[in-house]
Amino acid sequence: MVGSDPNGPEFTISWVPKVLEVRDNDESDLVNIAQVFQRSGTRSVAWADTAIDSPEDFAGKKVGVWDFGNEFEVTAAAKQAGLEAGTDYEKVIQPFDMSLLLNREIDVAEAMIGNEYAQVLEAENPETGALYQPEDLSVIDYNEAGTAMLQDAVFAREAWLAEEGNEDVAEAFLRASFRGWIFCRDNPDECIQYTVDAGSTLGAGHQAWMMNEVNPLIWPSPDGIGSMPEDMWEQTVRISLDAGSSMPNRRRVRSGRIWRRLPSKASRRMR
Repeated sequence: MVGSDPNGPEFTISWVPKVLEVRDNDESDLVNIAQVFQRSGTRSVAWADTAIDSPEDFAGKKVGVWDFGNEFEVTAAAKQAGLEAGTDYEKVIQPFDMSLLLNREIDVAEAMIGNEYAQVLEAENPETGALYQPEDLSVIDYNEAGTAMLQDAVFAREAWLAEEGNEDVAEAFLRASFRGWIFCRDNPDECIQYTVDAGSTLGAGHQAWMMNEVNPLIWPSPDGIGSMPEDMWEQTVRISLDAGSSMPNRRRVRSGRIWRRLPSKASRRMR
């Protein structure tokens, strides 16, 4: 994992479940120093005519998910509904796009609200020649299903943070990052243009969609941007353990914490 190499970068971004697993296997000393996303952007998307409106409806269906632990929110919701992959539904590992859903090779696909869901809405319906509309789709929100997990967080190596002066560097880096997020919240059009000017191939329309959908994953941040919502932390650990994670040291992961509160009050001031 990026960031576990002592000669690598000082900061990295990752979903929390992935770091839980490498920490549990003693492969890294990464710690979460800023939990930027306060809620999950994961969704499952199906065609409205398939009547898949909840995880209970996965029964007998082909359910697309991403691999490498990205599927836990989906499989945990299915398990919560009494359904097991391979027995009650077929779990299909999908590419990081929506091609299988668009080709109707699967019944439901995993998607991020800020990206892949928009890719479907940007695709042309071959039957009408017009773009697909939200009413053509059914969307399951894992925040509502109760199996949402913490996603984009800033990590640094614990050993690096312990070196003299590095905690100050980390605080300065976070403060600058938070100011960037706040600026984009308050000036979305300018940030969209910055991204397009930097060479994004997705286009201004897609970037605008992303900005509109990512901001609600960060805000509101009741305890300040970058703070850890402890209820979501506990839920993320529980789902990692219950949804098929390979973490062997279950007791240690359940009781341990990999986030670190830096002394700076910057996150509490920036809301």
